[in-house]
This record gives sequence, structure tokens and C-alpha cells, in this order.
Amino acid sequence: MTTEASVPAADDEPATPTPGRDLQRAVQAYLDHLAVERGLAANTLSSYRRDLRRYLDELSRRGVERLADATETDVAEFLAALRRGDENHPPLRASSAARAVVAVRGLHRFATREGLVPTDTASAIRPPTPPRRLPKALPVDDVLALLEATRIDETPRGLRDRALLELLYGTGARISEVVGLSVDDLDLSQCTVLLHGKGGKDRVVPMGQHARSAVDGYLVRGRPGLASAGAGTPALFLNNRGGRLSRQSAWAVLRVTAERAGLAADISPHTLRHSFATHLLDGGADVRVVQELLGHASVTTTQIYTMITVDRLREVYATAHPRAR
Repeated sequence: MTTEASVPAADDEPATPTPGRDLQRAVQAYLDHLAVERGLAANTLSSYRRDLRRYLDELSRRGVERLADATETDVAEFLAALRRGDENHPPLRASSAARAVVAVRGLHRFATREGLVPTDTASAIRPPTPPRRLPKALPVDDVLALLEATRIDETPRGLRDRALLELLYGTGARISEVVGLSVDDLDLSQCTVLLHGKGGKDRVVPMGQHARSAVDGYLVRGRPGLASAGAGTPALFLNNRGGRLSRQSAWAVLRVTAERAGLAADISPHTLRHSFATHLLDGGADVRVVQELLGHASVTTTQIYTMITVDRLREVYATAHPRAR
């Protein structure tokens, strides 16, 4: 008669060893620390718990029963297993594997600090670096089509929307910077605008003649009508109630206009910022000038846009040079 203990695991594969109590206690203490002292959100704790459970399973498979017995090699092999995958888990992307390694490093650091283990064996393990994603930029023709789609509405709202989008693309500003503008931040005689950036850092940037014209038209023929519904505010861009336009409403303006222009629905305000930078660099602008215009603290952040232009140069070279292929 077959006993319960002799029943094989599903698909006749050996069952995964159960992590020892020492390992489980260490992980639970760390999770309690994150929840009580660090105040991590429930979703983040759930992710850490899942990642650490997989780490304990990996240690158990390797015959490690106590956290103090885990070596740097064990942690490195866990990272390799994440990227490689197995019969129960698909390979993780670099970003997901990095999160799991951060959880494991945190566990070992906590255990060392609390005296649960003598040394931090995970300190030298570095999470994999996720590939840098290139910002999405629209072709110039698509931007022109988007801006042209604002010209069919001459109501106060239509004039506002035209000025909003022209200013976003004409200055490369963040959406929060544009909706945060006051009328006094504009200098139409000099075609400049004072943007209030991250960390309280202000910068003066130029705006093109198209943006200036759209803003001027809105100030003369659009904003007074919107302002009449409110109690008075220095905000440049107003909603239907005469108050400051919100980021969400500004995003909705772009989405509706993009649909009207027949463009992709996933265009965001940041797409115009990316397009601004990419088109400047394509036109020969110096990367440090673009850095100043975007308000980046480091030129390294701006240089990601040069990756796009290099790719385009390769495409042009490959199709135009007689000896490229």
C-alpha cells in the first residue's frame, strides 16, 4: 500500500527541499524590519517576499541550511539562476533580476548588522544593469501634424491648447514646468520663458516664434474668457473654471489632439520633450546647450539622446554611401 510519504512530486520531479527554520527566521525578521521600521508599501513587501522565497529555495537546493553558511558563490549562482531560468521559472529580465538581488543584498546586510551572521557575503554582488531605453521621439513631420491639428479650434480652450503644445515642443519643458507657469514668467519681447525646474532650480529658455505667436494669441483672445469663470490667478494655463490647468488635463489635451492628428495614442507630454532634444541634436546643436535647455544636472543624462542620432546616422550611411554594403 502506497503511503502519502512515497507519493512522487508532480510530473515525477523531485520536490524542492524546504528551507530550514534558520533561513526562514532570518527572512521573516528582515521583512518585519522593512514593514515596521522602513514602512515599505505592501506591494513592495510582497515582491521582496517572493524574491527572498526563491533565494531560500535556491540555498536549500545547494544544501545551505543556515544564512551564516551562505557564501558569495551562492549569491552569485542565485543571480545566474535568475537570468538563466529553470523548469519552474522563466528567465528574468535584468530589471527584475536586479530587484531580486537588491532584496538578497538587503537581507544579508540586515543579518550582519543584527549579528545573525558574522560577515556580509552578498556585499560584492552587483545587480545586473538594465539596458538603457532610448527615449521615444516623434519624427518632425508628426510633430508638425500634431501642432497643425490645434488650429481648427479658435475658442478660448482651443487657443489654450495650441499655446500649451507649442510651448511644450518649443521649449522642451517638462509638463509640470509648463502647467506651473505664471503669466509673469513670460517675456514675449525677448521670446523667453522662466521655467521652474526640479529641486527649485530655475532656468530661462528661449521659445520659437511659433510658440510666441500661439502664447500671444492665447493671452489676448483665450485666457480672458477662461479667467472670467474664476476668482483670479496668476497661472498662465487655465481650466474651464478659471483655475490652474492640472497635469492630467494637459495630458488629456495632448491625447485628444494626437488622435485628431491621426497619431499613436501612446504619445505623452514627455514625448514632446524627447522630440525637442532629438531634433535639436539632429540639427547640429551642442549636447551641452541641449543639457542647459532641458535643465539636466548632468550632461550624462542628455547624452542618451545622442544614441538616437548616431543610430540615424548609421541608417543614412547604410542607405546612401556606395561602399556601405
